[in-house]
Amino acid sequence: LIHLFNFKITLGKNGLPVAENFRLEQSVIADTIQAGQVLVKTLYLSVDPYMHCRMNEDTGSDYLRPWQLAEVADSGGIGVVEESKHENFAEGDFLTSFTWPWQTVAILSGSLLQKLVPQLVNGRLSYFLGAAGITGLTALLGIREKGHATAGANQTMVVSGATGACGSLAGQIGRLEGCTRVVGIAGTDEKCSILVQEMGFDAAINYKKGDVAKQLRELCSGGVDVYFDNVGGDISDMVISQMNQNSHIILCGQISQYNKDVPYSPPLPPDIEKIQKERNITRERFLVLNYMDKQEASVLQLCQWIQEGKLKVR
Repeated sequence: LIHLFNFKITLGKNGLPVAENFRLEQSVIADTIQAGQVLVKTLYLSVDPYMHCRMNEDTGSDYLRPWQLAEVADSGGIGVVEESKHENFAEGDFLTSFTWPWQTVAILSGSLLQKLVPQLVNGRLSYFLGAAGITGLTALLGIREKGHATAGANQTMVVSGATGACGSLAGQIGRLEGCTRVVGIAGTDEKCSILVQEMGFDAAINYKKGDVAKQLRELCSGGVDVYFDNVGGDISDMVISQMNQNSHIILCGQISQYNKDVPYSPPLPPDIEKIQKERNITRERFLVLNYMDKQEASVLQLCQWIQEGKLKVR
């Protein structure tokens, strides 16, 4: 028997997803697999903010297919081969895919799968869905392609959503790529403490306490050169207002806006848009899947930092 998550939501509506939007079903898997296929047991599934966009008929992205009613949901996943009829994979191999079905067991086409080497992440397979996977790639390539961090340039970087899977990596990678000061924004004192004590951030701001704009001015006295934006909204407006001439926004996510009926990228308020234009601040939509030609080398870089202890993962 295999467990399937089937989606039953009225697509195209905005709002918070609830348990009633999903159901768990049991069904029987085929007895045999065909040439080019593998039978896999699911080990890990990744649940990420972008998946909310897949609950709408118009996902807002040409690279994201909307989930269909009564079809099995899918996301990034990792599994182990139990039977193979694909020449590149054998029983016991660990495989991954960006479109792994939410099933305990599945028959998949080998052409859609990548083989993993657990030793690259010190045996922590789930890292291939996080720090050494699409999350880590988003942080690293976002900083390199859109952030323009430059060693020796004395740059200050701010990260919103800084204790999220991507934000916590982005701050560390910003430092490794040359930023001299890294400030994170998070929602609790505990998260702020983790950023400074474990992740190596210079400082952190609890946006639910005190005057955030004032704290930003104090902690980023020379202005902000690189902003890794995961949240959008009021927080981002405050950061942008303190950015320097010719600085850069890495538009990674806008999670505060995902339940609203607005386009992506969400437009800025007129006064903030004026600042952006006057200061020549770049704010371009960033899609990591547009840079897959750099995937292999970038994953190896992430794995090296993990092995060396330079990239802390929670």
